[in-house]
Amino acid sequence: MTVEQIYTGCLSQGAYYIESNGEVAIIDPLRETKPYIERAKRDKATIKYIFETHFHADFVSGHVSLANETGAAIVYGPNANPAFEAILAADNQEFKIGDVTIKVLHTPGHTMESTTYLLRDENGKDYCIFSGDTLFLGDVGRPDLAQKGADLTQEDLAGYLYDSLRTKIMPLADDVIVYPAHGAGSACGKNMMKETVDTLGNQKQMNYALRADMTKDEFITEVTDGLLPPPVYFPLNVKMNKEGYDDISDVLDRGTKPLDPDAFEALANSTGALVLDVRHQKDFMEAHIPRSIFIGIDGGFAPWVGAMIGDVEQPILLVTPEGREEETVTRLSRVGFDNTLGYLEGGIEAWKTAAKEIDSMESVSATTLKDAIANDAKVFDVRKDGEWDSAHIPTAKHASLEVINEHLSEFPKEEPFYVHCAGGYRSVIAASILKARGIHNVIDVAGGFKAIKEADIAVTA
Repeated sequence: MTVEQIYTGCLSQGAYYIESNGEVAIIDPLRETKPYIERAKRDKATIKYIFETHFHADFVSGHVSLANETGAAIVYGPNANPAFEAILAADNQEFKIGDVTIKVLHTPGHTMESTTYLLRDENGKDYCIFSGDTLFLGDVGRPDLAQKGADLTQEDLAGYLYDSLRTKIMPLADDVIVYPAHGAGSACGKNMMKETVDTLGNQKQMNYALRADMTKDEFITEVTDGLLPPPVYFPLNVKMNKEGYDDISDVLDRGTKPLDPDAFEALANSTGALVLDVRHQKDFMEAHIPRSIFIGIDGGFAPWVGAMIGDVEQPILLVTPEGREEETVTRLSRVGFDNTLGYLEGGIEAWKTAAKEIDSMESVSATTLKDAIANDAKVFDVRKDGEWDSAHIPTAKHASLEVINEHLSEFPKEEPFYVHCAGGYRSVIAASILKARGIHNVIDVAGGFKAIKEADIAVTA
């Protein structure tokens, strides 16, 4: 028996590959199917089942394409109602994969179709659970993402989750391994550990939601406390996972079309496409296409695209580092952004050679910011609420990146002002959005809050 976690850091997402005696099951695959198919070929094995723990909100699963390419059956737990052919398994139903067994444990709460899969080895011993968004390490799935009817609240879902954990998961042996769908950084929970694998026994000790003496009312209060609004693209990803989507090969064919500067500009004008620049922030600041948006491929790319662009139908044109065009289109497709129309062939240098208009962005050191603060400069902190609460410049204003469009009226229209984040990635995203909205007097602080502290700028305790 082989159990392999295939973890994608950008999405904080774990997919799983299980092989036994020539048969394979894949759990919660990403959009691109090639890695799973090639892995099975290396094992001289056949992909038999694709198990989905629920209709994911934060990414588009590869279940439909993988089933089409391999003939494997898609399996959901009870209450799922997908628009494509799938096995809707009953609670406690079992599936054979070679010499091992996967048992369905219906665990509603995160969503009503949420299901945990229990893997039993060739001797029938409980080996591990694939807990989806029901149980994370250090946390549980938030109960406010499901498509709910008027008669089902997040408190109702939290109650279901309490029962699922205590009747289906906590009775399992302490040595059972927990393989969750997400780790730290995912917006599907609040307080996840950085580790991606643990034992159930340790989680019973460490995870607040598994406290043995916790009442249902206490659980509901703690699980629903402090939930931030989910990113706007989440419901659109749920819809794609439930109804289906274009094959990844078609998305790649469209998105990796090379365009010379004239064709790129003409297509942007005719379609209203957003120009997305995914190069390093330093390269973007030096020279970029006016009104383009920066979200760097080497940061938390896909979730920030989802949070900041929102509409998965938005046409997109790309400016990428050379050779990373296909990677960019693939990573966009993981969160449902399939409407990429092509990329700028030759990059920004080709744009310059064609004598097209170029914009740039001013950036200063934290030492320069220190002098500016002494002269009453306006500073905006675009970090998350928790980061701001932990420590911030006392005179700064808070405008968290994911809701920056709600703060546009607060930014000065003429006098220079400064933006910073933790390290310099999110502040450039913020500055690019402000410039695209016509606010050009923005100055980035290089190195972010880390550099600010090193420059001995006063911050709150």
